[in-house]
Amino acid sequence: MNKKGAILGIVVISIIIGIAAFASSPSETYDLDMARTHGDISTAMGSPILGNPLAPITIVEFGDYQCHQCYNWFHNTKPMIMRDYIETGKANLVFVDFAFLGKDSPKASQATYCADDQGKYWEYHNSLYTSQESKIDSGWANSERLKAFAFNLDLDMALFNQCLDSEKYSKRIQYNSQQARDNGVRGTPGFFIVGPDDQKQIAGAQPFSVFQRIMDSMV
Repeated sequence: MNKKGAILGIVVISIIIGIAAFASSPSETYDLDMARTHGDISTAMGSPILGNPLAPITIVEFGDYQCHQCYNWFHNTKPMIMRDYIETGKANLVFVDFAFLGKDSPKASQATYCADDQGKYWEYHNSLYTSQESKIDSGWANSERLKAFAFNLDLDMALFNQCLDSEKYSKRIQYNSQQARDNGVRGTPGFFIVGPDDQKQIAGAQPFSVFQRIMDSMV
């Protein structure tokens, strides 16, 4: 083999080894859609899109699973937004973690992406906001309970437990929380309504009428 062929062979082998190492690495992995943005907000590390990805309006929700006002919005306002905007194709929603209220908050957010590895992000997300207890760090969102929620959704527990225990998605949660700070979110829930030509910020668990007025002005 000549020198040029030997060098090419080394390069090919190195590439193969690199791909294999990346594929088998237990470290954190991200969605390939790294360029996903809505307005000025990067949602590349956020949730799967809920609703039609081509909808003209995107609701970006910054939330913490231990936030009681997030719980209120989830139960009191979100169902009407689902009915009138997301299910009709007028809007979609992306959840971006702002996990800052307690020590169990980042772990709860990580658990949603472990569920997403098995195609059940939104089912797990809904379980957390259905099961939330009023006191922060009371134990309702500790690792044991997070694994129980996964069991109730019939997830592969070996895969889920390995994901959660390894903190596979810890950097993802840090990235999302920094997005909140960078975009001026000071508490949860915080929202951005991103339309074709405009972007509006909403602070707090505002009633449906506030969202309705803004979104109707954008379509």
